Amino acid sequence: MASNATASILSLVATIVRVACAVIAAVIVIHALFVLFEANPTNGLVEFAAGWRDSFGWFTKDLFTPSDPKIAETINAGLAAVVWVVAGSLISKLIVKLAPAPASKKADA
Repeated sequence: MASNATASILSLVATIVRVACAVIAAVIVIHALFVLFEANPTNGLVEFAAGWRDSFGWFTKDLFTPSDPKIAETINAGLAAVVWVVAGSLISKLIVKLAPAPASKKADA
């Protein structure tokens, strides 16, 4: 019984990790679209997305430097979003693998 509860908790944690990483990636993609389509940088929503990009996507800032700064930021932010999705997926799968195997019914009999 205890292993089933632990497995359920770890499964929930894995889901939370995957969803949190997906939300971060989605906001970074929204930022990339704002940059690409030249959204008003003083708009609150645009500032919010840019803040998330700076906080969670800093590792790809200026990674690629094509001549057009809009394209450069779109590519770099998109790459950061991909990294977040992949990392979230891998970490959640690792968490699930750490979950104990459910006890078999034969062992209980």
